[in-house]
Amino acid sequence: MADLRALLTDLGYTDVKTVLNSGNAVVTGRKADPTKQAAAIEAAITDKLGLDVRCLVLTTEHVRTIVDGHPFAEIADNGSRMMAHILAATPDAALLAEHDPVALDPDRAQLGDRVLYQWCPDGVLDAPQIATFAEKKLGVAVTARNWNTLTKLADLL
Repeated sequence: MADLRALLTDLGYTDVKTVLNSGNAVVTGRKADPTKQAAAIEAAITDKLGLDVRCLVLTTEHVRTIVDGHPFAEIADNGSRMMAHILAATPDAALLAEHDPVALDPDRAQLGDRVLYQWCPDGVLDAPQIATFAEKKLGVAVTARNWNTLTKLADLL
């Protein structure tokens, strides 16, 4: 995580904070296209750290929208079993109509603004794999965070 903090600082970001040992970081930086920022960070990680990883950059507003939009707050009583599957892009409407990932877990999943919420009361491993389905069928990159991690990130904003 120290290497990641140094790399992000070298790219011009300030107030770099990492969360856990999972590659999550909160930074202050330029008002630039998050997709372009993610590509630049991915390239720097490959170049300087020799790792090939996918990055998603979320704005403060998007993180807060995800947290504020929590559709299962009334029932999700374990943050490690509440998932936010964050989509790198808005899925194509026609593909979404044809391959709705929520249909895999209709009582416990809901689509939000570039996020699939999923309450997994029996554990994440026993829940339908809506993120894998979304990546494959909708053609968008997905990264998942449990609610504990997501709210830690939000608290740092």
